[in-house]
Amino acid sequence: MESMPVRPLLLQMSWPIMLSMMIQALYNLVDSMFVAKLSSDGFVALSLAFPVQSIIVALCAGSAVGLNALISRRLGEHRPDLASRIAVNGYFVFGVISVLFLVFGLTGSRAFISLFSDVPAVIGYGEQYISIVTVFAFTVAGQICSERVLQASGNTIGPMIGQSSGALLNILLDPLLIFGVGPFPRLEVAGAAIATVISQFFGMVLTLWMVRRSPVLKLTFRGFRPDLHVIRAIYEIGLPAILIQLLSSVMMLGMNKVMAYFTVNGVFLLGAYYKLQSFCFMPVFGLNNGMIPIIGYNYGARNPRRIHATVRFALVMALSVMSLGTLLFAAAPTLLLRLFSADAAQMADGVIALRMLSPVFLFASVSVILCAAFQAVGAPRSSLLVSVLRQLGFLLPLAILLGFLRPGAIWLAFPLSEGVACVLSILLYRHISRTRVDPLSQAD
Repeated sequence: MESMPVRPLLLQMSWPIMLSMMIQALYNLVDSMFVAKLSSDGFVALSLAFPVQSIIVALCAGSAVGLNALISRRLGEHRPDLASRIAVNGYFVFGVISVLFLVFGLTGSRAFISLFSDVPAVIGYGEQYISIVTVFAFTVAGQICSERVLQASGNTIGPMIGQSSGALLNILLDPLLIFGVGPFPRLEVAGAAIATVISQFFGMVLTLWMVRRSPVLKLTFRGFRPDLHVIRAIYEIGLPAILIQLLSSVMMLGMNKVMAYFTVNGVFLLGAYYKLQSFCFMPVFGLNNGMIPIIGYNYGARNPRRIHATVRFALVMALSVMSLGTLLFAAAPTLLLRLFSADAAQMADGVIALRMLSPVFLFASVSVILCAAFQAVGAPRSSLLVSVLRQLGFLLPLAILLGFLRPGAIWLAFPLSEGVACVLSILLYRHISRTRVDPLSQAD
C-alpha cells in the first residue's frame, strides 16, 4: 500500500470485494425472486423488512469503517501491536451490537411490521423474517467484522472467499427451505430468513479462522478488557458512517410510507428497485472497501499524491460500473420487473418508474466514492453532511411535493436529490484537499 502503483493496487484490493459483494447482491435478489413466486404478500413483507436488515448492516458496516481506517492507519505507521489491539476491541463492539438486535428480535418484530401494513399475511411473514434475522444478527456482525479486519491488513482474497461461499450456500438453501424440496420442510418466508442466517454463520466462521491465521495481526482475547480509548477512536471515525447508513434505512422507511400514501404499486416497485440497484451499488461499495485502507495507510504515511491518485482512479471505475445500471434501467425495465413476477398493473407503473430512476447511478457514483474518501482522511462530518442532505434533506421533501403535484412523477425525486448531492460532494472534496490532504508531506 506504500509503494505499489496505485491503479493495480486498487484493482488488486478491490476486485475480490467487488466480486463478493456482487454475489451478495445476487443472493438478496434470489431471496426476493423465490419469495415473489411464493406470493406478492411475501415479497411486500420482505420489502418492509429490508430497512431492519439495513439498520443491522448500518451499525456493523459503519463501525467497521472506523475499525478498518484505524487498523490500516496504525499499520501505515508501522505499529502492528496497536493495530491488533484495535481489532480485538472491534470484536467486542460487534458483540454488543449483536445483543441489542437479539433483544429487538425477541420483543419488537411484530410491532415494527405492523407500523407499515395492516394485511395479516404481510404482518405474519414480516414478523417471521425480522425475528429470525435479528435474533441471529451475530452471524452478519461477526462476518463483517472479520472481513474488515482482513481488508485493513491487506488481505482482500479472504473476505471474497468468505462472503462468496456464504452467498452461494444461501442461493442453494433458499429454494430447499422456502418450498420444501426433498427432505427439507416447507418454511416459506421463514425459510428465506433461515437460509440467510445459516449462510452468514458459515461466512463468519470461515473469515474468523482466516483472521486468527493472519501474518500481519496477532489477535489474543486472553485477559481482554474493553479499551474505551480505542472504542471512542473507532466511533470518532465510524459514527458518521453509521449515521450515513442509518439515514438510508430511515429514508426507506419514510419512502415506504410516502409510496403507500400516493401510489398503488409504489411499495412493491420500491422494493424491486432496491433489490435491483444493489447490483450496481454493491460493486462500488466494494470499491470503497478496497480504497479506504489505501487512503488511510497513505494518510498515515503522509503521501498526498497517492491519496489523490487513488480517488481519481476510483471515480473512473465507479462511473464505469454505474453507467451499466443507467443503461439497464433505461433500456430493459420490463425484463428487470419480470424477475419479481410483476403483474400487468405493476409492470405498467414500473417501466415508467425505472426509466425515471436511471440517472441515479451516475450521480451517486461520485457521491459514494468521495464520501468514502472523506471518512478515510478523518473528515467524516463532510460525508455525513452529504448523506443527510441526499437521503433526507432533498429526497423525502421532493417525493412528498411531487406526490401532491403529480404522483406519477414521484420517482424523479431520486435523481434530482442525487444530482444535488453529487455537486456538493465535489465542492467539499476540493475544500478538504486544500486544507487536509495537500499540506501533508512525505517527511515524518
